[in-house]
Amino acid sequence: QAQLVESGGGLVQAGGSLRLSCAVSGLTFGAYTMGWFRQAPGKEREFVAWVRRNGITTYYAEAVKGRFTASRDSAKNTVYLQMNSLKLEDTAVYYCAASSSFGSRFPGAYDYWGQGTQVTVSS
Repeated sequence: QAQLVESGGGLVQAGGSLRLSCAVSGLTFGAYTMGWFRQAPGKEREFVAWVRRNGITTYYAEAVKGRFTASRDSAKNTVYLQMNSLKLEDTAVYYCAASSSFGSRFPGAYDYWGQGTQVTVSS
């Protein structure tokens, strides 16, 4: 069955950087748009970014545009989220997800999810 495993989270100071990875198995990686979402305590899960099957077309939430970059490596069946200039409000559990759509901001459009990785930004 499909398995998505995130890694790379941790504790970082404001202004710092982290790169999240999501290793995908059990599905045809090239057939899915890959998305990133996050959920902070007491808040709903929110969209962060997606990257299409071609690995070129991307879309970002306004809150992260210009700071985060989503990419994918088809040879490794892995999707990445490079996060720069991190802010306190970026603190959340980050999830990767796979969608058979062309790309969506809505969690309901995603068929498979990882277990999440914690990102904590400190002052």
